[in-house]
Amino acid sequence: MSEVARTPAQIEAEITRRRQELAATLDELAVRVHPVTIARDSKAKAVSALDRTVGQAYVAANRALARARAEFVTEDGAPRPERIVPAALAAVAVVAVVAGLSYRRRRR
Repeated sequence: MSEVARTPAQIEAEITRRRQELAATLDELAVRVHPVTIARDSKAKAVSALDRTVGQAYVAANRALARARAEFVTEDGAPRPERIVPAALAAVAVVAVVAGLSYRRRRR
């Protein structure tokens, strides 16, 4: 329809419709810039980022654990003594050194 062919009632209806659209837009903007909304959105983003980071850390730890387990156990679950014994001896040596240093410090 052209501007000339519109009736006053059509123009008033168009003005009313645009006012309602503008009011809805202003209400939406007011909600978006409200401090509570901004804080809630920021908190949701932070929680989402933390969840994502924790999930990635869990997956990485699970992969590392699976790789470490594969070093000491065969695929069918049998232990690998040729790898377990040296690792156990190294752990005992580390504990002995730490205990010796701790004992030495206490005696001073």
